[in-house]
Amino acid sequence: MRSGPLPVGRIAAPLPVSRPAVSQHLKVLTDVGLVDVTPRGTMRVYRLSPKGVAELRAWFDGLWDDALAGFARAAEARATERKTRT
Repeated sequence: MRSGPLPVGRIAAPLPVSRPAVSQHLKVLTDVGLVDVTPRGTMRVYRLSPKGVAELRAWFDGLWDDALAGFARAAEARATERKTRT
């Protein structure tokens, strides 16, 4: 899907899980907005949702920002603690 829209059979082919299992995972990804699905005749073609991926990336960026800010606070507190000891 990263290289473009694909039907479930093409997505499932190289994976060590059944096609129905891949379909279930795709449904979950579709429900949360990470994957878009387009019916084409009897097939359903899946592609990454640019909006959903952007939202996920923003969430991860916020997570990292929070983690790095926490690390900076801890490092500053440690530096202050060391200064008061000397």
